[in-house]
Amino acid sequence: MIYETKVLPYDGKSAALAAEFLKRGELVAIPTETVYGLAANALNENAVRNIFAAKGRPQDNPLIVHISSIKMLPPLVKEIPETARRLAERFWGGPLTMIFPKSDNVPDVTSGGLDTVAVRMPSNKAAAEIIKKCGFPLAAPSANLSGKPSPTTAARVFEDMNGRIPLIIDGGECEVGVESTVICFKDNKIHILRPGGITAEMLSEFGETEVDRAVVEGLRGGEKALSPGMKYKHYSPAADVYIINAHGEKFRKYCSRRIKTENGVLALGAGVAEADGFLDYGKTSELQAKRLFELLRTADELGAKTVLVEIPEKTGVGLAVYNRLLRAAAFRTIEVE
Repeated sequence: MIYETKVLPYDGKSAALAAEFLKRGELVAIPTETVYGLAANALNENAVRNIFAAKGRPQDNPLIVHISSIKMLPPLVKEIPETARRLAERFWGGPLTMIFPKSDNVPDVTSGGLDTVAVRMPSNKAAAEIIKKCGFPLAAPSANLSGKPSPTTAARVFEDMNGRIPLIIDGGECEVGVESTVICFKDNKIHILRPGGITAEMLSEFGETEVDRAVVEGLRGGEKALSPGMKYKHYSPAADVYIINAHGEKFRKYCSRRIKTENGVLALGAGVAEADGFLDYGKTSELQAKRLFELLRTADELGAKTVLVEIPEKTGVGLAVYNRLLRAAAFRTIEVE
């Protein structure tokens, strides 16, 4: 079906309309504090299948289920570890997703065929109100065509989803800019499968915390993706992306030589002075997280063939930025002597 896609600013009326569409099994793009999500009734198998179709997303890539209150969690899961309860008290609503053994209420298509389900409670007011008005949880991966940079504004959602869905709720620019942290509980540890705005340092206050090897190395042959963002190339513009393992003047000199000698080279630097071929993606990890996806989309608009990105810090939110860049770059890193 081809839709005449409407974009409506978030208010009580548009939230109610979004809920009406979702109750009918339709898809609606909604704002969250991380990125915009492509939402459907998480318990409606046909509606969830429409998410995969609209995005062109592989069906073994699990979805995250979004709730608006802790009361919505028990029907979705078989058990809730005590550590998860404590983390929910501290970080929900917010950009933290936790993985639990799923109940029979959750269709296999929602969990990508896994016996677990990923759940989070967004802090974004629009998302929370829409879920509450629906009365059921929403499956909501990023509202982009599969593989492209995730959208942090309604305008970017429209670029990818125009004609594919009936409604986009415009809640302004997303606050965090990268998808939620995803964790599971393994060997009495908090195990990070995808880094995000809730950092390893923050989680370590609640127990021993470790980062999955696949966060910085990718999955090995035959390994199952337990979290969105682990298995496939993600977050990538049409240009070839490379991570440049250099900082400051060394980064600028290397990129300047490439810009002068090659066509279509664009450099994203940490706090660089913006000039021909250079764009600033922020001095802090938090700014880099907020700006990264938008700048990768800007690279396509500028016709870039190659994007060179200064390597971020690998601690705090910087680990989330690094993780997204590794996947956008297909793990291509250039060492600068």
